[in-house]
Amino acid sequence: MPPSPDRAAGAGPVVADRHGLVPSEAVLPAGRDTAGWGVHRVMGLETEYGVHAPANPGAGHSVLSVEVVNAYADLVTSRGGTVAGTEWDYGEESPLVDARGWQLPRSAAHPTQLTDQPLMGEDGSPVHLLTNLVLPNGARLYVDHAHPEYSSPETTNPLDAMVWDQAGDLVALTASERIAAAPGEPQVLLYKNNTDNKSVSYGAHENYLVARGLDFEELARHLVPFFTVRQVICGAGRVGLGVTGSGPGFQISQRADFFEEQVGLETTVRRPIVNTRDEPHADADRYRRLHVIIGDANLSQYATWLRCGMTALVLSMIELGTAPEVELMDPVAALQRISHDPTLRATVPLVRPLEGPGPGGSREATGLEILRVYLEAAERHVHHFGMGDKATLDVLNAWRESVETLGTEPAAMADRLDWVAKYQLLSGYRQRHGLDWDHPRLGMMDLQYADLRPDKGLYQAMLRRGSLRRLVPDEKIRDAVGSPPRDTRAWARGRTVDVYGRHVVGASWDTLLVREDGEGPLYRFHQREPLAGSAEQLPGVFDEPAAEGSYGRLLEALARVQAGPHRHHGHP
Repeated sequence: MPPSPDRAAGAGPVVADRHGLVPSEAVLPAGRDTAGWGVHRVMGLETEYGVHAPANPGAGHSVLSVEVVNAYADLVTSRGGTVAGTEWDYGEESPLVDARGWQLPRSAAHPTQLTDQPLMGEDGSPVHLLTNLVLPNGARLYVDHAHPEYSSPETTNPLDAMVWDQAGDLVALTASERIAAAPGEPQVLLYKNNTDNKSVSYGAHENYLVARGLDFEELARHLVPFFTVRQVICGAGRVGLGVTGSGPGFQISQRADFFEEQVGLETTVRRPIVNTRDEPHADADRYRRLHVIIGDANLSQYATWLRCGMTALVLSMIELGTAPEVELMDPVAALQRISHDPTLRATVPLVRPLEGPGPGGSREATGLEILRVYLEAAERHVHHFGMGDKATLDVLNAWRESVETLGTEPAAMADRLDWVAKYQLLSGYRQRHGLDWDHPRLGMMDLQYADLRPDKGLYQAMLRRGSLRRLVPDEKIRDAVGSPPRDTRAWARGRTVDVYGRHVVGASWDTLLVREDGEGPLYRFHQREPLAGSAEQLPGVFDEPAAEGSYGRLLEALARVQAGPHRHHGHP
C-alpha cells in the first residue's frame, strides 16, 4: 500500500489505516462522499481480442473464441493447475438497468446487450463447450458474443490495473499458442485492437467503483468532455478514417468513429461516450460501477497506467466537487475531429471559454488545451486535499509531462504512447516508400502492431529493442497470470479457484458457489464489498488444502468476510 502522504501546507488531514489512505471526515466537503482517494479506488479492465484464423477463413468468430477459452483451460489443467470452468452466476448480472433510473425492456434490447445469459449457438441452443473460465488470478476469460474476452480482477490502483491487464495478453497469447501446437489445428491469431476496418468495432472497457450518492447527471456532465479529449494520451492509433477505415489518413483513436451518442445504455449500437449501465457488482446502496466503453486497447504499459490514473483522479474531483466546468458544443463531433488530427492542432467549439489561462477566452480549443484544464484542476485538487502519496503524484507528474511534451514535441512521446509510436513508425515507412495513407501495406502494419505474437507483433518488436518504456519487469506480468491481487476480493476468488477448484460450482464478480462433493450442500457466498476477502483477511486459509478440516475452514473464512468491513469511504 502507498506510504503515508507528505501533505502540502494547509491541506486537510489524512489518516492512514491498514487499508491505506482514507480521508478523515473533516476533509470532505459537506454532502459529498467518495469511493476513492487520489488515484486509489477499485478498478479493472476488459479486453475483447480481435480473432482471425488465416487457414480457416470460413470459421465463425464465436467458434474461434470458444476454441481460445477451451485451449487455455486445457493448458492450465495439463500443467497441474486449476480453472473454474463453471457456469457463470448470471443471476448477479443486470445489463439492462440504467443508471438514470429505469430498466430497458428485454424486448427492446439489442441481442448483444443480453450479457446475463449463456452463449447460444447458431441453431438457438446453448453452447456446451466451456465458454467461461474463472482463472487462478481472479480474472474471467470467456466468450463475449464473437470475441474472446479477458476481464481483469479487481485492483486498487492504476499500476496494478495495468499489470493484470497485461497478464490477460499473456493468457490470450498462450491460448493461441496452445491451439497452434495441436496437430492439424489451424492457427488462431489474436490482436489487441478495436476494429476489423469492416465496420465492426470491439471494446476495451474500464470499470471504476464510484460513490452511489454522486448524482449521475453530474458525473456524466464532467465525464463527457474528459472522455472526448483523453484520447490524445491514451489513443491506440489507427490507419483509415470512418467506420470502415476507407478514408485516407491516420487518426489518434481506434474507437472514436464508432460513437454516436453522448450518454446511453448501449455498448455495441448507438455507442455513447458515457455508458449508463447500472450493474455495480457490489453493495448497490453504497456503490455504482462506472462502465467505461470509450477507451482504446492499449499495448503500452505507460498509456494503460496513465489512462487509469487520469480517470481515477477525474472521478475523485467529480465526487468531491472540484472538477472543472467544461462543455463542448457537440461532443461526438469533437471526439472525431480531435481523433482525425494527429498534429493535435484541430480545435472544437465550446459552449463557454475554458477556465484559466489556456486559449485566452476563445470559444474554441484543442483537445490538448482541454485536457490541460483537467490536469491543472487535478493538481489543485491533490494539493487541497493532501493526496501526496507516491502513486498519486507519479500519475500527476506523468500527466503533466505528457501534456507539455505533446504541446511542444509530440514525437518525443513515441516511447510511451501507442498512437505516437505507431504514427512515427508508419510515417517513416510511408515516406521511405512513397506511400499514401490508404495503401494496403500501411493497413497491414497497423494490424501487425496489435499482433500478440512476440515474433510478429510490431509493438512486441519495439518493446524488445527498447523503443517503448516498461514500467514493470516481465516477471511481474508473468506472476500476475497465476496470482490474484492481494488487496481485493479477487484474492478469495482466485485462490479458491486455484486451491479448491474442484469444489467451485459457480461464480460471479460478487459471489462464490461451492460444494464439497456432488451430493453435498451448496453454499453461496456474497462478496458485496470489493475490499473484503483480501490476503490480509484470509491468512493461512489456502496453505494446506489437503489437511483434515481444510474445506470447513474455507467455508468459515468465506462466511466471515462475505459481509466485508464497512468503511464509509471504502478504498485506499
